[in-house]
Amino acid sequence: MYTSHEDIGYDFEEDPKDKKTVKPHPNIDGGWAWMMVLSSFFVHILIMGSQMALGVLNVEWLEEFHQSRGLTAWVSSLSMGITLIVGLGSGMAYLPAVVMVGRYFQKRRALAQGLSTTGTGFGTFLMTVLLKYLCAEYGWRNAMFIQGAVSLNLCVCGALMRPLSPGKDTNLPEGKGPRVLPACSVESVKSAGPPGRVEDKDGGPGNEETLSDLQAQECPGQARHRKNMCALRVLKTVSQLTMRVRKGFRDWYSGYFGASSLFTNRMFVAFVFWALFAYSSFVIPFIHLPEIVNLYNLSEQNDVFPLTSIIAIVHIFGKVVLGAVADLPCISVWNVFLLANFTLVLSIFILPSMHTYAGLAVICALIGFSSGYFSLMPVVTEDLVGIEHLANAYGIIICANGISALLGPPFAGWIFDITQKYDFSFYICGLLYMVGILFLLIQPCIQIIEQSRRKYIDGAHA
Repeated sequence: MYTSHEDIGYDFEEDPKDKKTVKPHPNIDGGWAWMMVLSSFFVHILIMGSQMALGVLNVEWLEEFHQSRGLTAWVSSLSMGITLIVGLGSGMAYLPAVVMVGRYFQKRRALAQGLSTTGTGFGTFLMTVLLKYLCAEYGWRNAMFIQGAVSLNLCVCGALMRPLSPGKDTNLPEGKGPRVLPACSVESVKSAGPPGRVEDKDGGPGNEETLSDLQAQECPGQARHRKNMCALRVLKTVSQLTMRVRKGFRDWYSGYFGASSLFTNRMFVAFVFWALFAYSSFVIPFIHLPEIVNLYNLSEQNDVFPLTSIIAIVHIFGKVVLGAVADLPCISVWNVFLLANFTLVLSIFILPSMHTYAGLAVICALIGFSSGYFSLMPVVTEDLVGIEHLANAYGIIICANGISALLGPPFAGWIFDITQKYDFSFYICGLLYMVGILFLLIQPCIQIIEQSRRKYIDGAHA
């Protein structure tokens, strides 16, 4: 069974009767928790903002290498896919930034995730403008060097993250304080006198010789004791490290392949299938919209205010609004999540029919707002598997998103190479998104069936 998310944020301390007492952690929903939100916010700016702005570079690559759109889109897809699937590079910073916010918040978790993930919208807007300027001034190669240098600020974000520390009790029980070994001092030996040696009472030169001999010896017993203690510390450290590695491997194995495997949770499996189909529909507009604008001869209007920037800005408000609404006691997070998904897939179907800048701007605004449901993904995942398995479960969801991001843009480019139109690319992606939503509807259907069955059983017993 999976633990409930209500257990997060408490330290358990053992009392003399081996009972567990619950003590609220001071940093839950306050204190350092907001620093975690700030750190995660900048991680989203630097990582996801940079990934979503790759459409600017995609146009540059098409002009320089003169390859097909399907083949060129693989560059952007590999960058995003490897980040999310393998977890290398920026992926090593992205997942902890999402999970740590969930660990620090209990009452306002959806709002905190919404605020932190708004960095994606800010980052997309800023990186799009920055890359356009850098490509125009220095070329796309030097622009990527500068972008990489900016990304080094991820080290600062990582330095702000720290696990929830257990409460420290400075009052040690009587008789259980740290053991202090008596030091072998020169004065104590001088006063006691070494074995076989008699101290002169008149304080003559014999005392000075004895003192110099003792300083030369430096207590051989203490030196041997120090060596033994160092050896014991090394052995203890190696033993603790070995135990941690073995425990971590057992937890990882049981979490993925053991009896408590996440994949025995049917709803989580359905959620993974949704992630496989859904994320590409969000990524494709960012990669191919700059090229669509050129095909529709809307470059001048798009240069004034890029369509991808419209998605990014409205995406910020979408995450905050949807996160705040989902935190209301009378609103179901799952219902908000489903409604946002339906709005996004409808926008994907309508987008190909728009050929004016105003029409495309309206649809991009809808895409940006409805895609704000990404702030609810950690909350929904936690509700499915519990806080104990959130890190592993969300890692699997991110991996599924990475596969979708890896295959989606090249597939859309390949459809364009065949049909010379992006319309069918969006239609097919919209249909695949609908398949993912059907997997999401499994949970409401199961709940309705279970409620009907309970009512039938209660009526039969009555």
